[in-house]
Amino acid sequence: MKPNKKASEMTVAELAAYIDQSVLKPEFTQAEIRKYIQEGIDFGCRTVCINPASLDIAREMTRGTGTKICVVCDFPFGLSTTASKVMQAEEYCRGGDVFELDIVANYGWIKSGMWDEVKADIATVVEVCHKYGTAVKTIIETDALTAEEIARAAETVIAAGSDFVKSSTGFYTGGACVGATKEVVELLMKAAEGKAQVKGSGCIRTREHFLELIDMGIDRMGIGYRSTPVVLGIQK
Repeated sequence: MKPNKKASEMTVAELAAYIDQSVLKPEFTQAEIRKYIQEGIDFGCRTVCINPASLDIAREMTRGTGTKICVVCDFPFGLSTTASKVMQAEEYCRGGDVFELDIVANYGWIKSGMWDEVKADIATVVEVCHKYGTAVKTIIETDALTAEEIARAAETVIAAGSDFVKSSTGFYTGGACVGATKEVVELLMKAAEGKAQVKGSGCIRTREHFLELIDMGIDRMGIGYRSTPVVLGIQK
């Protein structure tokens, strides 16, 4: 949604509300997980985006704060069976304190044109999450897709009931990793207009890029823990 003022005129708090701070690296120690969750809270980020193994830490640390929990599911490949994804979502969300769940669509299915299967897979996860009041962001790994596949995939997961459509995981290794370019975000916004929100993720590392996407009307962005203070203008 287009903001009512330029991003360059927004306060740090207003800008931080666009951010899901990523705390996802698999090699993080428990101390590092706590450090970067706390930084996300201190910056006032909308959520901290964590792996499921960090849920107990995130629950403890975010309780009573303005920062919510976003947990990833079947991340970063999206290749579990639908039944497995449902069990994962049920386990993570049933406590009622997971604000959002980021699920990865099976992008091998997307590239195979298996649109009915992609829709059914995501719709089943959405049903579980919505039962607990958890919003769903569906990642379609845009770095692996053509523009036509991105547009069709976005339309498909939105039709499945996903609350957001989201660009790359940031962990793609099959080719160039460019993430949430202006062109990719434009494709997602066109598909989502009036039906879902858009989250950009991957390679949002400069303040200029961050502000540009806000001015375009993006709803949320996944920002790596190192880049959050940079895009907020706290650190150069």
